[in-house]
Amino acid sequence: MSAKFLCIHGHFYQPPREDPWLDMIFPEGSAAPFRHWNERICRESYAPLAWARRMGSDGIFDIINCYEWISFNVGPTLFRWIERSEPLLYSKILEGDALSLKRWGHGNAIAQVYHHAIMPLASDLDRDVEVAWAVADFESRFKRKPEGMWLSETACNTETLETLADHDITFTLLAPRQAAAIAEIGSDDWQEVNEFSINIKEPYLVELPSGKTISIFFYDGSVSQAVAYEGLLKNGDDFWNKIVSVSAEGLLSIGTDGETYGHHVTFGEMALAYVLSQGIEERNGLSLLNYGAYLEQHPPKYKVKIRENSSWSCYHGIERWRSDCGCCTGGHPGWNQQWRKPLREGLDAIKKLLDAHYFNLGDKIFKNPCAALIDYGTLLSGSVSEEDFFDNHFKVEESSPDVDFGWKLLSMQKWGLSSFASCGWFFDDLARLEPVNNMGFALRAIELAKETGLIGLEEKFLSIVGEAYSNEERYGSAIDIWNNKIKPQSETPGSLIGQALSRLYVEGVLPQSGEEGRISWPGVSVHIETSDSSMIMARGSAEIKWHLESEIKNFNWKWDKAERILTGSVEISHPGGQIEHFPLNDISWKKKQSISISWVQRVAQSAWQTQIMNSGCGPVLFGDFEDYQTRHTLEQHWKKIWTGLVWSYIFSGDNISEEFLEFVVSIGRDHPDRDYFVEQLNRQICSMIRSEFSLRENLCGVLERVQQVQLPLDMWKIQNCYWDESLVVKNDPELSKILGFDL
Repeated sequence: MSAKFLCIHGHFYQPPREDPWLDMIFPEGSAAPFRHWNERICRESYAPLAWARRMGSDGIFDIINCYEWISFNVGPTLFRWIERSEPLLYSKILEGDALSLKRWGHGNAIAQVYHHAIMPLASDLDRDVEVAWAVADFESRFKRKPEGMWLSETACNTETLETLADHDITFTLLAPRQAAAIAEIGSDDWQEVNEFSINIKEPYLVELPSGKTISIFFYDGSVSQAVAYEGLLKNGDDFWNKIVSVSAEGLLSIGTDGETYGHHVTFGEMALAYVLSQGIEERNGLSLLNYGAYLEQHPPKYKVKIRENSSWSCYHGIERWRSDCGCCTGGHPGWNQQWRKPLREGLDAIKKLLDAHYFNLGDKIFKNPCAALIDYGTLLSGSVSEEDFFDNHFKVEESSPDVDFGWKLLSMQKWGLSSFASCGWFFDDLARLEPVNNMGFALRAIELAKETGLIGLEEKFLSIVGEAYSNEERYGSAIDIWNNKIKPQSETPGSLIGQALSRLYVEGVLPQSGEEGRISWPGVSVHIETSDSSMIMARGSAEIKWHLESEIKNFNWKWDKAERILTGSVEISHPGGQIEHFPLNDISWKKKQSISISWVQRVAQSAWQTQIMNSGCGPVLFGDFEDYQTRHTLEQHWKKIWTGLVWSYIFSGDNISEEFLEFVVSIGRDHPDRDYFVEQLNRQICSMIRSEFSLRENLCGVLERVQQVQLPLDMWKIQNCYWDESLVVKNDPELSKILGFDL
């Protein structure tokens, strides 16, 4: 076996984007035409890495699942979204780890700190929780314990390494400049090192004050920098030659952000696939291996002292996440980041109060409040049920009103921890999405604290963070942002019931008299019962149940529909007699966008089904032109049913006139249904590929007719589908060629 090894690590993480009340991601306008940035980055980077092309002169000759050959971590909050929204990608990531585990005895996947908090700035409790929840999330997905863990921004100190070791983490990755001194194991002859003098081709051991140890891999800073910023991914051969030029005895480790491949560098995943293919073939005597396998084969010979409070993305240590150190990303000369300090101090202050409140009240509710909080990650990951978690950690009776307080305290801690995601300080302004999200998480934690008896947190937070100002005058101070951007996101019974009624209405399932309906978001559900309904008014009752909370709250509602249906207001009667009026116009932009998406999807699907069902005989009835005819009779009506005509032709293969083909091509170039049509067409073709062979036989004809009507397919998805299926069934040479393969 080669003595030179290569391990490329991909760090896959996105800022947490979930609305902390409904616990789902709502539309982000800057990511359009995608719904939000998770969806966009996934399509541009994370998914292409699972189906990375190898191209020859005559087409695709191989597709590589890069997750099978690179080391990687996926942030738990991002992974949760991928699991829900991109199940095919999710399975490819798990498959990549499983295959590497089978090949090398160690899986490629390593864990990541749960909320991407800067660990040296976290309290002892928060460090412990972040690592414990990360381990629980990892185990629930990969069905094994993590060997390694990625530290947010590789920010590190001795206390952080102690926490990792406490949770049986074997190794982590750091930047070479985070090494301070090295010595042979068993010796105290320490030699100072820097990023240029340390041998990064071997792992090092850190001997911790507790007596425990943990191994450190240092990635190659120059190559990692070239991948990210110097265009190394523009040519696979250049990438490989660079790797060969710096490789030597031992393990060459390269640390990269996942979105570099495809999002930052178009087709960057193809350059990576090329490099991996060379490593698979052991070209130039260089082999692929992951960290766990290398560590087993080559245990550390040297120990290392790390530079305390250091990171990979701040030359000043960890100042980027608490002060105006000069490190920022955003490209606005003249701006400052003086807002970082008050934001950090404000969040720290309320988190200390949240912790004290949790333990003061939790002592009465939990058998061991600390153990319950540490173990809460197993519930969040789905490893244990609510019933089992209750039995394991609650000491009050199930009928006690304190039970709901216990669930709220745990949720309070979750959102309090979320507010420390590192991206809140990483960029250049307080009014950006990331710090606004962090403050939104803090508001949710403050509200839950108030519901369980702790008051005054909001005032405390604003008294500190009020010293922070945006660089843009229009946004003003943190208090202005709080009042104008963050507080309006908060949900009330009226806003939840108003959104539920609006959603039921636009989806065409608004309950009539004596009927009921339900709208469920990941974080909360609203059950609607209608007792009376007419053209101008509706009334009924509603139940609101928050996820992972036991209390169900009941309300009465009345909807005055005399005004325009979605611009009126809903009147909510609270159990104590309080009346709340919620104007439907007050639904926030993101949540109104979500409702509008539901409506347009329903209308589009209904129109689609009508066209498809009623246009089957259209292509054969569109006859030849006679004599000097140049336009079809009732042409305007033929245009309206273009969707059904084309669909029928593509999948029936009817004999058609030349005039029909010219007509559908000319109309289709700018037809408003074109994009939706292509989306449905892609789904149908993938369905045929996955179906029995008798249906796949028709695909060549279908694809030829699609070319005739000049419609652009999403060939990337169709090729992926065909490739995955061709691994288990005999591929069709003719179909392979049409789909762009050279197999």
